[in-house]
Amino acid sequence: MERQKGWLTSGTFAALCGTTKETLRHYKDIGLLSPAHQGDNGYFYYDVAQFYDFYAISIFRQTGTSLEEIRRCLRGQNAAQTLDLLREQRDRLEAERRKLEHMDFVLSSALRNLEFGPVPDMVPQIGWFDAEHLLALPVEELEGLMPPTASEDEMLIAVLERCQALCGQYRIQTDFQLGAIHQLGERGGAGAISHLYTRIKEKADFPYYMEKPAGHYLYLCCRGSWDISEGYTALKSYIQEQSLEIVGDFYACDLAGFILNSVEKNAASIISVRLLDTPQQTDNTTS
Repeated sequence: MERQKGWLTSGTFAALCGTTKETLRHYKDIGLLSPAHQGDNGYFYYDVAQFYDFYAISIFRQTGTSLEEIRRCLRGQNAAQTLDLLREQRDRLEAERRKLEHMDFVLSSALRNLEFGPVPDMVPQIGWFDAEHLLALPVEELEGLMPPTASEDEMLIAVLERCQALCGQYRIQTDFQLGAIHQLGERGGAGAISHLYTRIKEKADFPYYMEKPAGHYLYLCCRGSWDISEGYTALKSYIQEQSLEIVGDFYACDLAGFILNSVEKNAASIISVRLLDTPQQTDNTTS
């Protein structure tokens, strides 16, 4: 009889709303959502229109709104107050979305780097690399931020602080894994460092943006030491032996990053430089 009136038992209403009877009972106990009807048999029933009341509560709950705030909003039925609350929750969701996007970028970068694990150490390879977006700090600018006698730790602090400030100023996401750009030196070797960089999530319109172009790269992995000078020497010898034509800069980037680099034996870096012509051999990697 009650069902013919459009009344729903707590079990039926819970199924319609995709929730549990326990949740409905809790909302009833705290005065947030009470059954609309009581039948002749003494049982309580919900009206089908209350689906939208529950739906509104669910939306608020998923945005992190407290039950007390939801109760005040539903009781007051004040459009301006509800509008303010919705805007506040939208801003909160946007902040959470950016946080999740940043974490996805950081984890994706770490996974991509660590996937170089099977690549032999100190053995030149050729492979296709996708373009990368960089926040590149000119060395001359960084030198002006610290005294000439600065230690390596002081230099690292200066670089990280500068990256942090620029990311905040331009709302840029980075994984803070640092690299260095070496200008092309004589006879195919790496020259002086022109920039220190960190990867950023996407192309950005700001003075420190630089793109590492896509293309076939000659690359080499160095492990077990923070000093990767031998890697540059090995690449230079390989370039000369194979009569390879290279173009652009050398890029040296930390691979293990914050995950493994607490001790030197876990250090891992990759050095890469773009080839002028597409090689005939099979690609070894895709980055």
